Amino acid sequence: MKLDLLAFGAHPDDVELGCGGVIAKAVAQGKKVGIVDLTKGELSSRGNLELRAKESEAAAEILGVSFRKNLNFKDGFISNDQIHQLELISILREHTPKVVLCNAVRDRHIDHGKASDLVTHACFLSGLERLETYNGHGKKQSAFRPQHVFHYIQWDELTPDFVVDITGFLAQKMDAILAFKSQFYDGNNEGPQTPISSLNFLESVESRAKNMGRLIFKDAAEGFTTYRQLGVENFDSLL
Repeated sequence: MKLDLLAFGAHPDDVELGCGGVIAKAVAQGKKVGIVDLTKGELSSRGNLELRAKESEAAAEILGVSFRKNLNFKDGFISNDQIHQLELISILREHTPKVVLCNAVRDRHIDHGKASDLVTHACFLSGLERLETYNGHGKKQSAFRPQHVFHYIQWDELTPDFVVDITGFLAQKMDAILAFKSQFYDGNNEGPQTPISSLNFLESVESRAKNMGRLIFKDAAEGFTTYRQLGVENFDSLL
């Protein structure tokens, strides 16, 4: 399946928190979108693997993505090495996304920055002709490099290089986040308290989106950073 946008997350719920609004908007515009979770979040203090898998499916359905897959890398021990790079390269060459979204370049959770580096390097290597990979049927894959790799913002208050208007899609983003009932505040869960299980955290996610929207005179927005200089064809494409 060819994709317009492919979002990677170190853990289930990273994508929803960081770029759920952009994904919902892209799907509404008729774009083909996929999500790849690198780990199952097995080291999470709350929930369990079976529950988190069901929550991931529910969130994907809310966002309307074309597919979601989990690579079952080790939570807490994501490595930017050849084995992991090749697995991502094969996925990139299979789905040929124009845009890739991935974890923050640095963050509170150590997996986020490591996942960011892993995806970024895989996107570069995927474009090298002499690097051979094969699909599940043994067919050699063609080299492919996404046009853009953008990093969403997570716990740390990084300054975005640009923001995307998600007016009309903030509620859908929050619904997708709340599909992960084991991880976030719902007033009933009595599990261990974590940095993301408080009501304050949920409110901060919504308020950040509203504040980023305020900066561009919109109701809500999501911010991204990029290593590559962005360009526009003309000023008419600016909000």
